[in-house]
Parts: sequence; C-alpha cells; structure tokens
Amino acid sequence: MTYSKTIKTVQAMKNALVFMVFVLCMGFPLSLTAKDTSFVSPPNLSKTTMVFVIPVTGDVEPVMAAYIKRAVAVAVASGPDPLIILEMDTFGGRVDAALNIVDTMTNITNGQTLAFVKTKAISAGALISLSCNLLVMKQHTTLGDCAPISFAGNEAKMLGEKFQSPLRAKFRTLARKNGYPPELAESMVTARMEVFKVSFPDKTVYLDAEALADLPEAKSKQILEKTTIVAKGELLTMDDTEALELGFSRMTSGSIEEMLDKMGIKDFELVREEQNWVESWGRKIAMISPILMIIGMAALYTEFKVPGFGLPGIVGLICLGLVLFNQHIVGLADNLELILIALGLVMLGFEIFVIPGFGIAGIAGFLLIGAGLILSFQDFVWPDPAMPWQADLFVANLTKVLGALMGSFLISLAFIRYGLPRLGNVVEGPYLESTLADSHADSHEAMVVAVGQTGLAATSLRPAGKMDIGDRNIDVVTEGDFIEKDRAVKVIAIKGNRVVVTLLSDDCG
Repeated sequence: MTYSKTIKTVQAMKNALVFMVFVLCMGFPLSLTAKDTSFVSPPNLSKTTMVFVIPVTGDVEPVMAAYIKRAVAVAVASGPDPLIILEMDTFGGRVDAALNIVDTMTNITNGQTLAFVKTKAISAGALISLSCNLLVMKQHTTLGDCAPISFAGNEAKMLGEKFQSPLRAKFRTLARKNGYPPELAESMVTARMEVFKVSFPDKTVYLDAEALADLPEAKSKQILEKTTIVAKGELLTMDDTEALELGFSRMTSGSIEEMLDKMGIKDFELVREEQNWVESWGRKIAMISPILMIIGMAALYTEFKVPGFGLPGIVGLICLGLVLFNQHIVGLADNLELILIALGLVMLGFEIFVIPGFGIAGIAGFLLIGAGLILSFQDFVWPDPAMPWQADLFVANLTKVLGALMGSFLISLAFIRYGLPRLGNVVEGPYLESTLADSHADSHEAMVVAVGQTGLAATSLRPAGKMDIGDRNIDVVTEGDFIEKDRAVKVIAIKGNRVVVTLLSDDCG
C-alpha cells in the first residue's frame, strides 16, 4: 500500500513537472507553440480603464518622434497602468528618429505598451513595433525588413556591416526584453543571416547558421527536424499569420476594440492622441525647410546690397525663424544652435549698420548661421563612430545647408539684377518718366545773344576768346580759325553753351 502511494506520488510529481515545463514553453521566447487567439492579458492589464491610441502614420522623422514623446507623456500622466497602443502604418524613415521613439517606449514605467499593426510596420516601423511589450496584427498586414539603406538618386543601396551591426544589437536587446525570437529579429536587418527552426526532443528553437554549426556533436545528434525559416540573402518579412506562428504577434485581430475584447478588457475609455496643429505644421515645414533656408539666406544677402533695412531683411528673418522654430519644437535645436544663430545675426547687424561694405563680419555671420542650421537638423554635435548613420546624416545636413547658401547667393544676384529695377512698376514714388538724352545746360552767353549779331573781338580768338556785343562781353569760339583782337566778328551759331563766331568780312564775302 505504501509502495503504491509512493508510485502515485512520484507520478503526480512528474505530471506536475511536465505541466510546469509546458507552461514555461508557452511563454518561452524561442518556443514555436502556436499562440491562442483568446490571449490572456499580463498582470494589471485587464484592470486598465484608460487606453491611449497613438497613430504612427507616414515617414518616421524627428517631428513624429516629438509627437509620440508628447502623446506618451499625456498617457503616462493620465493615471495608473494605462495601455499605450501604437497604431502602426509606416514604411519607416530615419534611423535617429526611430531610435528616439524606441527610447521613449522602453523608458515607460507606468503602463503597458502594445504595437497594433494596422497596415504595415516596415523598416524603422518594425523596430518601433518590437520596442513595445506586446504586438498584435490586423489581418493581411506585414512586419519586418529593417535593412539600413541610403539613396543615390533614385537608387536604393543597402549599407554595410558597420551600419547593420548596431541595429542588430538593438533588435536583439528589444527581442529579449519583450519576449520575441532574437535570431529572427536580427534577420530583419541582415540579409546574410540564415535562420533555421530546429526541433529537439524537449523543445523547438530558432538558430542561425553559425549557432547551428557550433552545436556540440551530442546535441546535433538529438536534432529531430531542421527547417529553413530565413534563407541566406533574404530579410525576414512576415504577414500576420507568419508573425503569429513565429512568436512575434500575440493574436490577429480586425480592430483595436476587438483586440481589447479578446484581451478581457471590457470597461475602458479609449483616447486617440492625434497630432496637434503645431506638429502637423511642423511636418509641412520640415518638407520645405531647404526652400525656406534658400529664400531666407538669399533675402539676408540681398539686404547687404541695398541701403538701410527693409523688406528683404524681414523676409530673411521670418524664413530662417520658421526653420529654427520647427527644429526647436522637435527637440533638435537647443541652446547651442540658438546661440550660434543669434551670434550670426549680430554679426550681420554689424555688417549692415556699422561696418561699411561686406567683409569679415558678414562672412562670419553667415558661417555661424550655417553651423547653427546644420546642428539644428541633428541631435548630436559630431558623428559618433559607434553610430555610423550619424556620419551620413551629418554629410546630408552639411550638403543641405551649403546648397542653400549657394542657391541663395545665385537667387539674390538674380533678384538684384532683374528684380529691383522692376520694383518701380509696383511701388509708388516719384520716378523720372523720361531719359536725359535730350537734356543740356545753357550758358549765360548763349541766353543773351542771337545768331546774326555782330561785334568786335575783345581778345585774340585762338580759337576761343571774348567778344564785345554792345555793352556785354561774352565768351565765344571760332570754327577753328584764328582771329586777331579788334576785328569785326559775327555770331553764326549757338551750340548748347557755346557761341560760334566768324570774321565779319569773311561772312560778307
């Protein structure tokens, strides 16, 4: 009897142990066990009454990062344990902006985060999605393909290992933090990775080619099945069904409301945190910022070429002010940038009002403004070698600002040459209506004599001299002849301010 009880006790313990292993496998990140669409919520999530939905739509850029940071701050401040949902619909965008969003999501201490893929979460969108605690996808949506690329003209080029390595590390960290398969997450970044589903008697895991080759011989012999999940030369991109099977998505749901119902959240208040008008205008201003820089600097340069301070200076300050204010809103333009641009404007003020011409002060002013603008487009002063995309971003910003300077110089020259002369047709004011082609300045002599009058040469005319006509003494000139003093002369022409005379005897024949 005692022996039988012992056997039963041991059997019960074995069953309990198997059950515990099964439970652990259900939550183990490398497990391939299919997820149940009923989905049991993590602790405290089912008690959540505040649900905040933050749409992530369009290009991932600094304005979006600032918007998500503000929206998350609102959600966190709403009360205990809010559910913060990123509604994903993006092809990706800038790496620096995506990493800023990742930092915002991973630093949340009050509440749960969830990425709901509404349409697509590609490239930087996949990185942002994996930063959330949970991932849910709508039917027929896609996730993945986060290879770093650059554009040369219209051609996209995949960047090398130095770009891929830090991104793989970030994907690996997020996957381990939130329970996603690390090897599969890395394969979204690097096309050279080959990932297999490997089945052992006790579990099924994902291994890349290197890890599989490094398995001990005894462990290799235990492999029951090996299936290629990500072939070499490919990037992992999944639809909703594949993401569910591979352990990324927790369920497939047609809407956020349906998802909340499956999660057991019945009593909730759903709030959509849309972009405010400042953030909406910020995205528009960011798109035209190169044009605004060209117009702004062209207007300031034109101000040097016209006297005083007028319309060009005002236009220049407004355009550059819009660019700088927008960068300040998204958190890129800080005190350093403001100081540099302010010093540049002071130098330009000295050049306009104090120092004549255009020299060292003006050039220094433009250089300071250019440096401030470059720094306002990035969240670092000098590229960090550990983050190679910063070097590319710095070169792009430098090219953008230098191109704006060159374009502004050419535009200002064209405006000064062709625009200013035509302002008379627009601006009121006293303008000359005729040219000076027929103008002349008459002398006193030309006004008091007439052709045909006669008199005596008061001096020798060689050929210029003086002539007495009545009681007046006037300056005269001959047509080239030399006439002695006291000879009789006659006025034969008045040309402008000259009185032309000749010998009276010659005139009479």
